[in-house]
Amino acid sequence: MATTHEVLTQIPEKGARRPKKPGRRWVPWLLAVVFAVIAVMAWRAAERRQQEEQAMRAQQARAAALRPVPVAVAKVVRRDFPVFLTGLGSVTAYNTVTIQPRVSGQITRILFREGQHVTAGQLLVEIDPRPYQVQLQQAQGQLAHDQAQLHDALLDLGRDKALVASGVIPRQQFDTQQALVGQLQGSIVADKAQIANAQLNLNYCKLTAPIAGKVGLRMVDIGNIVQPTTGILVITQLQPIAVIFTLPEEQLTPILTGLRRSQVFRVDAYDRTDQHQIASGTLLATDNLINQTTGTLRLKATFPNQDEALFPNEFVNVHIETEVLRHALIVPAAALQHGTEGDFVFAVNSDRTVAEQPVKIDMTQGNYVVLSSGANPGETVVTDGQDKLHVGSHVIPQALQTIVASGAQGP
Repeated sequence: MATTHEVLTQIPEKGARRPKKPGRRWVPWLLAVVFAVIAVMAWRAAERRQQEEQAMRAQQARAAALRPVPVAVAKVVRRDFPVFLTGLGSVTAYNTVTIQPRVSGQITRILFREGQHVTAGQLLVEIDPRPYQVQLQQAQGQLAHDQAQLHDALLDLGRDKALVASGVIPRQQFDTQQALVGQLQGSIVADKAQIANAQLNLNYCKLTAPIAGKVGLRMVDIGNIVQPTTGILVITQLQPIAVIFTLPEEQLTPILTGLRRSQVFRVDAYDRTDQHQIASGTLLATDNLINQTTGTLRLKATFPNQDEALFPNEFVNVHIETEVLRHALIVPAAALQHGTEGDFVFAVNSDRTVAEQPVKIDMTQGNYVVLSSGANPGETVVTDGQDKLHVGSHVIPQALQTIVASGAQGP
């Protein structure tokens, strides 16, 4: 029988570690391999999705490239191209007259309508003439009185002349009578001047138009008492009419040279937007000095203005033609594109694809560009929709822009 000590030695101590089983050491490695396989598969799946997205985008880009793009186009033309200088101008009435009376009095008749067109010499206003008729009658009566006295004095002078020759009367009496005749003759001259003055005042009671033009708003009414300083109405001459505008001094050489050669410069007036032509005229003259503050010179142009499209004090944009470029290559300015290698246009091929065509610019004016090289007459270029194009893009022309004959003011 075993002793107590032996039994106790056979009982394992509390907390003593049990030996690990050798078969469980491969589990961590197995988990690591599983995680690595999963990570590789996920990475390859993500890479495959990215490649598919790139392929889809490339396919969409190819499809977009093959899809026709609607664009606006224009033809390259060769024609004469007028060159214009532009400036800001103000319409000025060729003549402006403020009608003022020359005599005082009460207005009895107004014979015009506001805004009416009047002709030179047309009666406009009448002032009460009765005071001046009385003055005329007084002057005429004084003339008749002085003429009667002169007649009597001349008779006396004739008698005295015979008597002084025979020595009946002294010479002094004859000289006194002769002086009296002279005084009466002077009085008659003064009387006639008074009559002329009274007649003139009587004529001034009728106010007529000194020029042909358009009447403005009246400033007086019937019954008003007017003075020589009172303005009654204003007449402005609209046909012809003038436009005064300015140009920088560096642009004046062709104009001044042409004026010295008696060249006639065409001048066109445009509205404030500089898009619509209002009237056409000719350059009349230039000012005699340059404004040193602004470095500009004032010029004056005249316009027939038969349709009265120009109105005094209206602001207009002025285009003055200085020269004409013969047989110039012209394209709309909207067709011009700027790249790293210079200027170019998108030319439309016969198969309705586009190509970048380099061009060289001679000058730009308004909505058009004059080319020195890079295009041929009759070629079609894109004027709108270039942002969706690249070399080889298919296009569908939607609108054909026509270059106007003047070549400078836009379509």
